[in-house]
Amino acid sequence: MRAKEIRDLNGDALVKLLEDKRDDIVNFRLQLATGVVENCRRAREARRDIARIKTILKEREISVAKGNSE
Repeated sequence: MRAKEIRDLNGDALVKLLEDKRDDIVNFRLQLATGVVENCRRAREARRDIARIKTILKEREISVAKGNSE
């Protein structure tokens, strides 16, 4: 997912997407343990998506805090 696509989502959708990506990582680890890995890059992509989502959530939190302090 691109950052622009993530920025278009609202807060609830971002939290849901974050949970889904975390579940993807857990499922990947289970597949890795059983030896049935479908896509080796899936975990890497999920980790990067999680980082993008957290960054955008933090940016929104900071912008709200700056708006309240002024």
